[in-house]
Amino acid sequence: MASSALSISSSSTLVDAKSPRQSSAASPPQCVTLPTLPPPPAAQSQGRTFKTTAYCRRIARNVMAMATGEAPAEVAATTELPEFVKTIQEAWEKVEDKYAVASLGVAGVVALWGSTGMISAIDRLPLIPGVLEVVGIGYSGWFAYKNLIFKPDREALIEKIKSTYKEIIGSSS
Repeated sequence: MASSALSISSSSTLVDAKSPRQSSAASPPQCVTLPTLPPPPAAQSQGRTFKTTAYCRRIARNVMAMATGEAPAEVAATTELPEFVKTIQEAWEKVEDKYAVASLGVAGVVALWGSTGMISAIDRLPLIPGVLEVVGIGYSGWFAYKNLIFKPDREALIEKIKSTYKEIIGSSS
């Protein structure tokens, strides 16, 4: 692939639409040569916008680094992580048995994948989805009648949710 360069002249003769031959010999034109940008990475039609945006941001970051005289890695290191990422990193550092937590995470992903397949298989059966929908609507109505309509029942439900949350979290407050 041939690499070409772009020349930009800083002389005022080009701005005034005069040819360089007509300029005076006292002020020779100064030229700056810029390298051409590499072609953007090949992108699929789905993720094209995201990849193009990320590519443009990377080029802009590198140009900013070159303009300030820093290395591109130094500019990337100065960006601050979002708050939730910091929270996750701090929580991960507090974990003593990282192997067990990672194993539970993988098991959860596998269980989610298996349940998705099971639900799609049930959804393809002729009468089951309609029956399950009616059961779900009936249970939702019963739950609302039992726990949400009257104020004492709502307060009892809220108190039960708070106590269950405190048991899970282990908070004493």
